[in-house]
Amino acid sequence: MTHDSHDHEPAHGDGLHEDLVRLASRRDALRMFGAGGAAAILTSLAPVSAFAATPTGVVPTETAGPYPGDGSNGPDVLDDSGIVRHDIRRSFGSSRTLAKGVPLRVNLTITQASKDYAPLVGAAVYLWHCDRSGRYSMYSSGVEDENYLRGIVETDDSGTAWFKTIFPACYSGRWPHIHFEVYASVAKATSNGPIVKTSQIALPKSTCDKVYATSGYSASVRNLAQTSLSKDMVFGDDGAIHQLATVTGSVKTGFVANLTVAI
Repeated sequence: MTHDSHDHEPAHGDGLHEDLVRLASRRDALRMFGAGGAAAILTSLAPVSAFAATPTGVVPTETAGPYPGDGSNGPDVLDDSGIVRHDIRRSFGSSRTLAKGVPLRVNLTITQASKDYAPLVGAAVYLWHCDRSGRYSMYSSGVEDENYLRGIVETDDSGTAWFKTIFPACYSGRWPHIHFEVYASVAKATSNGPIVKTSQIALPKSTCDKVYATSGYSASVRNLAQTSLSKDMVFGDDGAIHQLATVTGSVKTGFVANLTVAI
């Protein structure tokens, strides 16, 4: 396996995000960044449920696609040591390859429709997606021995599971998307227990246009121009009404995708 100069960089946490979560109160943030800067940072860190409307319907069940990595179609990564992690950019185990791309943080908040949309605390979200070339680790040619852009996270007290990743490509025939499965607990997820919900996150065109104008995403520009949400095989039935993420940020600083889904 060929590694580039970045493959041996030490794994990092979420940097400023994690430091603020652990150390800074709102008063500390105001002192350090001023009112405007603190507001922007604290908004990106807040649980999705704090600023996104609760969905009025259950997120539709969707296909896991041909590259789930959950044992249902070939390889199984869910019982591998290292799969439970927030930062999913790098492969774990025998490889430490870093998936390059525009930074993206995904905040996925899970709620229970049958319990007045209360947050689902202590559940587990398994999230995966393609890299900036449209390849899926464990399956696609050249990355069969990688397992980057896959991870499991437990939902916190707000029902939120967050992931540090990169913005995925748009490959031929599909709208830009992220896959996820919800399990009752991390223990259930890592032992291939029953899946509570399988669905997908759609990414907004305005953000895709900005990301795909950057280096490494050139094929995505053409692929995005040839599809739409209404034509997509997954999102086309309802325009992703319960699956379209709200995305903030910039190419320079990275993006934050927020979505609250009811199951």
